Amino acid sequence: MVKVGVLALQGAFREHAEVFDALGAETCLVKRPDQLAGIDAIALPGGESTTQTKLLATSGLKDPLIQAMRDGLGCFATCAGMILLAAELHDARADQQPLALLDISVQRNGYGRQVLSFEAEIDIDGMPEGFTGIFIRAPRVTRVGNSVEVLASLGSDPVLVRCGNIWAAGFHPELSNDLRLHQLFLNQLATTEGV
Repeated sequence: MVKVGVLALQGAFREHAEVFDALGAETCLVKRPDQLAGIDAIALPGGESTTQTKLLATSGLKDPLIQAMRDGLGCFATCAGMILLAAELHDARADQQPLALLDISVQRNGYGRQVLSFEAEIDIDGMPEGFTGIFIRAPRVTRVGNSVEVLASLGSDPVLVRCGNIWAAGFHPELSNDLRLHQLFLNQLATTEGV
């Protein structure tokens, strides 16, 4: 059985845990470095990326999380989670340094403020039917490095990317009733981990 930790410092972590639970994964909430032990992957939820960055530092999780992911820990990140993983942020505060674990550049709130939130049908590689993406103050990917695979786009903008076991979505699949994207992630994780 795959064990997924969900970063539970701020944001929509309960929703991610509920989806992974519904899919039969063992889940745990991660608030301290010792809770990274024994997990196969971590979900980085949507929320407020500046706050999450600060809480990663004050909780002592930042460096152990970076090391765990460099050592192969899988990751499923959405919205603010994508911002956390990025190599470069265009409009971040001076004190907001991303984890630089995914070779992408991101513009925070790239589609506008909360009032401009929207839903859009997107086609995802490996999924036979369209997926409704929920975009809330969503990041816009402005550059994708050579090591990063684009799995879905909205117009010309990548909105779902993958590099090995690290997946990042600019939208919120955990807020929909569609569990297929989380399942695709678990399927790949089980294949590569032999779980």
